[in-house]
Amino acid sequence: MKELQEEVNELIQKLGGYWTPAQMLTALVEEVGELADVILSFEGVKGEKDYNKLKEEVGDVLFALICIANYFQINIEDALRETIAKYSRRDL
Repeated sequence: MKELQEEVNELIQKLGGYWTPAQMLTALVEEVGELADVILSFEGVKGEKDYNKLKEEVGDVLFALICIANYFQINIEDALRETIAKYSRRDL
């Protein structure tokens, strides 16, 4: 995952640098909203199911999260492993 963080960082630097934390949070919320719309199509609530759109929106959410992690110098693999351990202790 470190390679993904580095790849995102290189792209963001080419694009002019990271947005402010508030702007990145807003982008993340927007992407989660778009993901919600696609998931609703899979639940039959609205629109047609489109697996490629679902995959795209999951990727957009991950990209936005990686940008936030990079900005705050958080290793996403470490963060995820700590969360898995937390749920394992708490919920198993």
